[in-house]
Amino acid sequence: MRPGSVRAYFFAFAAERGGAIKDQRVRVNDQIRISPIRLINSDGTQVGIVSLDEARSRAYDAGLDLVEVAPNARPPVCRLMDYGKYKYQEARRAREAKKKQHTMQVKEVKYRPGIEDHDYEFKTRHVRRFLTDGDKVKVTMMFRGRQLAHPELGLVVLERVLADVDDVAKIEGQPSREGRTMIMVLAPLGGR
Repeated sequence: MRPGSVRAYFFAFAAERGGAIKDQRVRVNDQIRISPIRLINSDGTQVGIVSLDEARSRAYDAGLDLVEVAPNARPPVCRLMDYGKYKYQEARRAREAKKKQHTMQVKEVKYRPGIEDHDYEFKTRHVRRFLTDGDKVKVTMMFRGRQLAHPELGLVVLERVLADVDDVAKIEGQPSREGRTMIMVLAPLGGR
């Protein structure tokens, strides 16, 4: 068995079974069928067009894997590389990229038209914290019973919220009434 072929088999098997390693059907070593191929050395220099058997023997001699990098080209382009090391580095790069990205979420804070001062301040602090964390905030004004007859009272509270957080937020969705609720969407100013 050639060096590295067990690794290549493992990665191909894990990808077929839906394992942690996502493989995009890359052909490695004995999986490559088309001959001749264009061969690229492990250092990136082009060897040229060689037969498949010669490319496999070069890979075996170097202790590396023969990996098909451009299957749609004619002839297909293959490269000599340590496939296990390559997959590990790709997975590591993906983890680092995922760690650095921030997905913006939409947080919701609910108010009522007759809200007391302490409750208002408490909820508005949450709105401010969500916005400084880089998330959007959906401010919902909920009406009940006779409050539905006076939507202007809810609008006053929403305008007060906007005035209190205008240094960290911009309005993305103007207050709109939907049944028993009035909704306003705020987005962070700077964005992350």
